[in-house]
Amino acid sequence: MQQPTPLRRVPVQRRSAQRLARILDACAEELEEGGYESLSTRAVAGRAGVPIGSVYRFFPHKRAMAEALAGRNLDAYAGRITARLAAPDAPAGWRGAMDVVVDEYLAMKRTVPGFALVEFTVPAPRDSRQANHAVADRLLGLLAEPLALDAADARLRTAFLVGVEAADSLLQLAFRVAPEGDPGIVTETKELLRSYLARYLDG
Repeated sequence: MQQPTPLRRVPVQRRSAQRLARILDACAEELEEGGYESLSTRAVAGRAGVPIGSVYRFFPHKRAMAEALAGRNLDAYAGRITARLAAPDAPAGWRGAMDVVVDEYLAMKRTVPGFALVEFTVPAPRDSRQANHAVADRLLGLLAEPLALDAADARLRTAFLVGVEAADSLLQLAFRVAPEGDPGIVTETKELLRSYLARYLDG
């Protein structure tokens, strides 16, 4: 699922891209400190050290800015998974790949500023969230070649979406139970994913 860009304009020059990166870094730090409700374009501009007009050049409002941060998070997540699976010590098979998918999410949850509030989507009513569709499609696209999967298979796309939704709910629970993510719930989440996806990925 291709997500529309929240940017008013896409930076072309390196300097402009660097300024956008500073704005998004500042947005993440503001979210980490004050939450989404207190987030403001003016505060982000001040923290980033740019004129307020520079923020509005890219974003019409704070929601668009947070959406861009969510998109950057998803790109970073995909990049981390790709790097792990390409490493010489990468775990073998689809079960190992699913462990990487979970472990890299946990690593971002624990270390990336603002990720606890804006993971791959901005705060929104649960029934209106579409981010997990994008996450599931992105993961299937990443894993299709190394695992010899058909990314266009409708049943497999549905299975990945169900797996992402289930893991999302359980890992949110893990972080409600313990600040760093309850290890027992994380282990059970991985077991659930293996058991559920085995019918689609074994053989």
